[in-house]
Amino acid sequence: MSRPRVLYTDPPWLVEDGRPDPALATVEREVLGPDVELVFGPHDGTKYLTTDAQMLERAAGIDVLVVYRTQVTEELLDAAGKGLRVVVRQGVGVDNLNAALLTDRGLPAYNVPDYCVDEVSTHTAALALALERQVVPQHRTLVGGTFDIYAGGTPHRTNRRALGIVGFGRIGRAVARRLGAFYGQVLVYDPYVGRDLAEGYGALAVDTLEELLAQSDLVTLHCPLTPQTESLIDEAALRHMKPGAYLVNAARGRLVDPEGLRRALDGGWIAGAGLDVFSPENPHQDPRWHPVLAHPSVVVTSHRAFLSEEAEASSRRRVAELVRAELEGRTHGLVGRVTPPDPGR
Repeated sequence: MSRPRVLYTDPPWLVEDGRPDPALATVEREVLGPDVELVFGPHDGTKYLTTDAQMLERAAGIDVLVVYRTQVTEELLDAAGKGLRVVVRQGVGVDNLNAALLTDRGLPAYNVPDYCVDEVSTHTAALALALERQVVPQHRTLVGGTFDIYAGGTPHRTNRRALGIVGFGRIGRAVARRLGAFYGQVLVYDPYVGRDLAEGYGALAVDTLEELLAQSDLVTLHCPLTPQTESLIDEAALRHMKPGAYLVNAARGRLVDPEGLRRALDGGWIAGAGLDVFSPENPHQDPRWHPVLAHPSVVVTSHRAFLSEEAEASSRRRVAELVRAELEGRTHGLVGRVTPPDPGR
């Protein structure tokens, strides 16, 4: 009997010095053991070929599909064939998992919903406080040869300002606890949770997004990407914000419309933005992001809010353990189920 085959389409932890090294799959081999064959997606020396025909060839006959940034498509599932048992997303977001398609095909799917709460809430706070205290313009001015305490402008006391949190799941709640300690008021907008929950975290729920935008001095996004939230922060939303307010996005790039953001920054509708996520993931691939990246009131990072040695190690182990459990038929009570459970399993 042949060994089960597990395809990791685009694991970032496998790349060292620009090229994948299968020897780095130590955690996966430890958990899955020698009776499971590991397969890795094609890489051209600069990036994984996530949409290339070579990926479909690698997928042929696999038992398990593990995706990172790769989009789950009909073609990928067809290439895998009828032996495919489960799809796992190595991360929190599920917008590339295509849960509707997997549900239609009766395939179980999982993510790792809580491995980086510490990291993302910390990174959100870092972006927010860098904006509030004008850290980046201060750095640029001083290393450029000028000592000027007013470079970037004069900050305000955060204790007299309001923090607005859009989306009050695991990360939104952690942000309320950590970043909220710096602010005089914390507001929350999330139509999917009860109003009383916010008060348990020292915050106050508001009824509409427009209300939160109009009252907050810094708005941070922590909602999932859905058809309802795509371009949630567009030109109209940005016009509701205070002229001295900041926007932080460490959730999903497509929550923010880049052209609306550029107009808001150029027009002084808002004071600045801190961004860890974009669509496409590399904003240099879309010219609409170029003026945003170049704007002096913007702080950016390369979608690394989730990253730490501990978080990466945890997500790798938990994904491998999910794969092992599914291969062994131990499916009851597994954390991270995205598609509806099959009553017959």
